[in-house]
Amino acid sequence: MSNPIKRLLGQTAVYGLSSIVGRLLNYLLVPLYTHVFADPSDYGVVSELYAWVAFLVVFLTFGMETAFFRFLQDRDDKNTVFLNGFLTVIGINAIFFLMLLFFNQNIADLLLFSEHNEYIILLGAIVCIDAISALPLAKLRAEEKALRFATIQFASILVNIFLNLYFLLVLFDDSRPEEGIMFILVANLIASLVKPLMLYKSFVNLKFHFDFSLAKQMANYAIPLVIAGFAGIVNETIDRILLKQMLYDGHSLTSLHDAEAQVGIYSACYKLAMLVTILLQAYRYAAEPFFFNQMKNADKNKMYTRVMNFFIATVCLVFLVVSLNLDIFKLFIRNQNYYAGLHVVPILLMANVFLGIYYNQSIWYKLSGQTKFGAFIAIGGAIITILINVIFIPTYGFVASAWATLIVYLLQMIASYILGQKYYPIKYNLRKFGLYLGLALVLFFIANVLNIENTILKFFINNSLIAIYIGIVYTLEKGNFKANTF
Repeated sequence: MSNPIKRLLGQTAVYGLSSIVGRLLNYLLVPLYTHVFADPSDYGVVSELYAWVAFLVVFLTFGMETAFFRFLQDRDDKNTVFLNGFLTVIGINAIFFLMLLFFNQNIADLLLFSEHNEYIILLGAIVCIDAISALPLAKLRAEEKALRFATIQFASILVNIFLNLYFLLVLFDDSRPEEGIMFILVANLIASLVKPLMLYKSFVNLKFHFDFSLAKQMANYAIPLVIAGFAGIVNETIDRILLKQMLYDGHSLTSLHDAEAQVGIYSACYKLAMLVTILLQAYRYAAEPFFFNQMKNADKNKMYTRVMNFFIATVCLVFLVVSLNLDIFKLFIRNQNYYAGLHVVPILLMANVFLGIYYNQSIWYKLSGQTKFGAFIAIGGAIITILINVIFIPTYGFVASAWATLIVYLLQMIASYILGQKYYPIKYNLRKFGLYLGLALVLFFIANVLNIENTILKFFINNSLIAIYIGIVYTLEKGNFKANTF
């Protein structure tokens, strides 16, 4: 009997080919953007626009990916489950885009982009295409066609990279930064179209057979997930939106340009903390269908515990690698005008570690069908995120946003654990959890207390600390790595 954790790791590796390698290729865009946009305010505009993309994708996919995975377990007619979810998403996106065409100027005025309503239209087209493509991609994941999934995602990413490089290095005139922003959006739009083109069979073979009873059940399951996802995106991206809105109110001494520059600096440095998020995304693509498939496994809780051990050890390792080698990773940002925000990178890295643990725990309310608790946790986190940002941004700027992110993800992780132990108990190994997390933090603080100025010596000492961490984790987990069965 093959080890299901090894199968999960294998699936994660394939999904990671499109997610991790693709995201790393997208990292080429960070030095590109920070090079062509010498003024951080221009990159701030790009970052804010893509913060809105994150909000809209959650709403426009309507939680149908997770609902699709859940209802596949109970229905023999799996194609009906797919069609109902797919048609629901198509309908929601059609209504949204029509409204956007009518009210794009009003939205542009509200977001302080009054002279560029074209940004709003292009952004709406991008998110609608991505949202409609999401369920056919989820179908590939459910069928464990990881290679096909990776190929499509990777193709879209490569097109986006190529067009960005061509537009910004060949066609772009840096005296017109708004032209560069348009180029970025157009490149993304074309890249997004690659996905439905490669998934054309899902559209060509689409049958308009709608089961209203099933659709209602799926919607009831999905709505709390939408609320949770929307609130979760508040936690992840609202800081970039609030930074501009709170620093510039039309009456303060901070100009709109300076407020957008703060967004640009913070967003560029946030990218360095996203290596944890990249790993998390690849893991989630494989983990969600995998966990649902294990629902009837008698040893499922034991397996969930082992997966959590591996996961925590891995994300803490990423935290150490990036935070202790920040002098190297900062070179992704090609303009020193952005370096003013580097001190928040370790804060954001640890915040994303807590977020990853929370996501890994969240399987309890998805498996038990009590998705309302996910919504409650996310809404609570969103309220705290907004409060901290609104209160402290005027005084501390983006530093307040970084600490708000860490505090909220920590609280969500704790809340999810407490509720999970009450409603769907999984006996996690808290001793290992505390050991891996505590060890990573201790090693980080040792490196900072030493504060070595010699670059070569600092590199050697810091990476020796990382090697110590790897050695301790391997010693504790080598038995599990060798296990073939439960």
